[in-house]
Amino acid sequence: MAYLLGVDTGGTYTDAVLIKDDTVIASAKSLTTRHNLARGVSAAVKLVLDESKVAPADISLSSLSTTLATNALVEGQGARVCLVFIGFTAKDIARQGLNEALGGDPVISISGGHTHAGYEANSMDVMALVDALRSLDGDVSGFAVASQFATRNPEHEVAARDIIREVTGAPVTCSHELSAKLGGPKRAMTAVLNSRLIGMIDHLIGATDDYLQSIGIKAPMMVVRGDGALISAETARERPIETILSGPAASIVGAQWLTDETDAFVSDIGGTTTDIAVLRNGRPMLDPQGARVGGLRTMVEAVAMRTSGLGGDSEIHVTRDGLQGGLILGPRRVLPISLAAQQFPEVVLPALDRQIRADRLGEYDAQFVVPIRQFSQGSTGLSDREVQVLNRVGEDACEMGQLLANRMEGAALKKLVARGLLMISAVTPSDAAHVTGILNSWNRDAAIAALDIFSRQRNGAGQRIAQNAHGMAEAVINQVTAQTSKILLEAAFSEDNTDFSVPVEDLAKHILTQRGMAHHRGLVKIDVGLNLPVIGLGASATSYYGAVGDRLSTHMILPKYAGVANAIGAVVGQVSMRKSGQVTGVSEGVFRVHFVEGPQDFYDQETALSALEEYLRDTAKSDAVSSGAEDIRVRVEKDIRIANIEGKKIFVYADIIAIASGRPRIAD
Repeated sequence: MAYLLGVDTGGTYTDAVLIKDDTVIASAKSLTTRHNLARGVSAAVKLVLDESKVAPADISLSSLSTTLATNALVEGQGARVCLVFIGFTAKDIARQGLNEALGGDPVISISGGHTHAGYEANSMDVMALVDALRSLDGDVSGFAVASQFATRNPEHEVAARDIIREVTGAPVTCSHELSAKLGGPKRAMTAVLNSRLIGMIDHLIGATDDYLQSIGIKAPMMVVRGDGALISAETARERPIETILSGPAASIVGAQWLTDETDAFVSDIGGTTTDIAVLRNGRPMLDPQGARVGGLRTMVEAVAMRTSGLGGDSEIHVTRDGLQGGLILGPRRVLPISLAAQQFPEVVLPALDRQIRADRLGEYDAQFVVPIRQFSQGSTGLSDREVQVLNRVGEDACEMGQLLANRMEGAALKKLVARGLLMISAVTPSDAAHVTGILNSWNRDAAIAALDIFSRQRNGAGQRIAQNAHGMAEAVINQVTAQTSKILLEAAFSEDNTDFSVPVEDLAKHILTQRGMAHHRGLVKIDVGLNLPVIGLGASATSYYGAVGDRLSTHMILPKYAGVANAIGAVVGQVSMRKSGQVTGVSEGVFRVHFVEGPQDFYDQETALSALEEYLRDTAKSDAVSSGAEDIRVRVEKDIRIANIEGKKIFVYADIIAIASGRPRIAD
């Protein structure tokens, strides 16, 4: 039988597994090296090859999943891009999260676009586009193009793409290439995110592929898409937005493969996020509204999943509401102090020693800034102040208090972190786990010192939030349990198909829910819990999820390879390509098929539907072949809408989807 290699690159760890005959024969973890992703990949792959004694040439298939795209969107990171907006108004930028996705990046608005029927609404102002491209203020790493009703006629997007490539040579993402659905601003937002991720994902895939080739693994390389299916590395490089939720989707596939559970919650805690989905009849459901990550609703087809900024490396915040206050974890990921001390001991350890002996707590105590060189385009479009801050950090860690001379430099640091060039190091749940002895991977002494310093902060009553490092660690771990339970409850309420007449976020924190989890016994008996088991995944799942199962009164399943489930899911899935299109009724007896190349009219309903179905079947199958599939099966889904007007049936529109699926080709 063939040897299958699965690799998952997360925010903290890169995992690798080797599978033969449906059995995991080796697994390993290494730290993700953001400045050079190939190092983390090579370390993990080398470990599984050494453990299994398998020669690289014997690997028949390699596949990659990653949370880097998901993490980047959750943390607001990515390269500087430009949106070319054709035929829209200024108000459209404020819709569907587009302005938030742009985050101040440039926009070129020109006339053009089409009508809902596919006719040209206005001619495209070519000279305005060329002039704007030549006068762009600052460099951009790529362009996103969105034209009004481009899914009905993409002519202007294609023309703009060709002009941008000719003038700038930069990569271009067209909105119609990512979705066939209407909703211009939302398509534009999805295209912006895709363009922003191109450099990051291209770097990851390129680094991984180059390393595998260098050691003699010539097998095809696949990448996990957000719906759990596999696509070719080339497709993922062109459409990196499809890899958002790649890691979480792979974890669901891996969870089902590891446990054979058919109905369960899957909760995967990583360094940056906790991702929750529901298995029904052994399969995850797709989100019909598009993947939602970091508060943004995209048009990417992906598993229905709730992604929360809660992980082992989440930043810890003190809340001072009322007299007691409390803790909140996330959503930003930071580098654990215990890991920073291991990587930069000459800077971190002396600073912590000095801070712990000081009489007063400094504003930036137990906080450091570390350099990350993630992709070459990342240093473009920076202000002079941002360049100065970046240069002061250099190639070594530095104390945040020594780096920030004023508040304006704080804003510059925030921008550099968002661009993925620098990273904050601060106290995290991973540090708390080192203090309590749950983990023993990095520098425990640094973790104890940092939590001791952090515990000196005051609550609303002016008292220390904890008496020492151990008390602080217990409070942090209890908060991990509380927040994990809350987001599991939110997912359960959301997927329950019951109208509770209360928003799910409010239900999860409602006093009756809280009393029910504590099994209130007064004159009223209240019990609240989950009615499905939870499959806990992630390296730290065994550390935290036992208490979560107790809190939610449910069976917690922690499979043997829970820590590398993403890497397992990366290599046991199928290739699946979806192509969708629409036929609209233009007038009585006229049926318009909206092909990617442009609209075409037919004068018979069945002929129009058959033409689109054949086109989608052929395109989906061709894409599946290009993505490395064999033994391909194609199924078609149709949604035909007919209106009854004065007793006469009138064709309104038809949506057709073709799905081509097959196993990835295995190298001989």
